Amino acid sequence: MFRQRLATVANAELRDYLRRADIMAMPIAVPRYTVEQVRGFPADGQRYELLDGVLLVTPAPRNLHQVVVLNLAVQLHQAMAGPGTGRVVSPGELEIGEWTLLDPDILVYPASYGSDTPWKAIRQWWLAVEVLSPSSRVYDREFKRPAYQAIGVETVWIVDADARQVEVWERGSAQPRIEREWIGWRGFRIELRKVWE
Repeated sequence: MFRQRLATVANAELRDYLRRADIMAMPIAVPRYTVEQVRGFPADGQRYELLDGVLLVTPAPRNLHQVVVLNLAVQLHQAMAGPGTGRVVSPGELEIGEWTLLDPDILVYPASYGSDTPWKAIRQWWLAVEVLSPSSRVYDREFKRPAYQAIGVETVWIVDADARQVEVWERGSAQPRIEREWIGWRGFRIELRKVWE
């Protein structure tokens, strides 16, 4: 009986009655979350972040991502090793009010904030670094980068390990500076060849 119905449907004539004016779009209701709600999510390997209450979810990063993050964090830590300079953390956290919670792959902020300072009390950020992954590329470049700039992060690096380049976004800049060999920042230079190794 089921086959008979399929045969009937397969031979049916379908007419295109829809005209462009008849197509109607419906808005999608996107739920908003708070920082408190996100902190209650299970530890399931996903990265949960908030941007103005909108949930950003990305899977665990790939191996190349983690190697590049570690290499870059080590070089930044060595550059910031002097007393009274900056703190380098990976990942970092920017908590702004109850609706925004962003976790850059690397965050550098002034050492005047003690190591026991809660994330939400830190209000000066020197550098936020995002290393692109296939699953986070759009979020990092199109959503998080402008958000970092809007909340006052001085410099944002978008690191593309596949293209072997870094986009350097300074506060207020409309376009990045592209670096492929060295990055100069706060009086020191990082050789990118060592980051990709």
